[in-house]
Amino acid sequence: MGQETKEIEENWKTRHKMVVVGPHISIITLNVNGLNSPIKRHRVAGWIKEQDPTICCLQETHLSPKDKHRLRVKGWRTILQANNEQKKAGVAILISDKVDFKAKQIKKDKEGQYIMIKGTLHQEDITLINIYAPNTGAPKFVKQLLIELKEDINNNIIIVGELNTPLTPMDRTSRQKLNKEIIQLNE
Repeated sequence: MGQETKEIEENWKTRHKMVVVGPHISIITLNVNGLNSPIKRHRVAGWIKEQDPTICCLQETHLSPKDKHRLRVKGWRTILQANNEQKKAGVAILISDKVDFKAKQIKKDKEGQYIMIKGTLHQEDITLINIYAPNTGAPKFVKQLLIELKEDINNNIIIVGELNTPLTPMDRTSRQKLNKEIIQLNE
């Protein structure tokens, strides 16, 4: 077998592997603790560009519904958000222009605690829920929210966010205990 034949065979194997692997997605999530400062928005935008995720989920944006322009990041034109009029809480999902995403359904609350998007990403159905749970009563809040969204939840669901709940021993400090609500939420 000649050198040229080996190279052609290796090129075919490499191309074949790429077809089998298919596209992948990366999701990053960050509690930004407010984005009203231009300096902070600039830093967050730089971080998003550096990480270059498929999807970026932000919690605690502290923006109003009219502030969508403050979330703009070059290369992430699709911006979905749920905000509170009092600039408290707030969640956002930014989707990269590099992917084929089509939103079919969006659900969100007026308090800015969650946003759920159902759609297709690379022709695959996907449901993404970005949650910012309140500091008090977080396990009950998350459990109740998931019960309310139960009919919208399917096999391809990704839940991200600031749950304000230690779900595993690794998430807890030595003083925190796994209470009944956290155990039920995990179940």
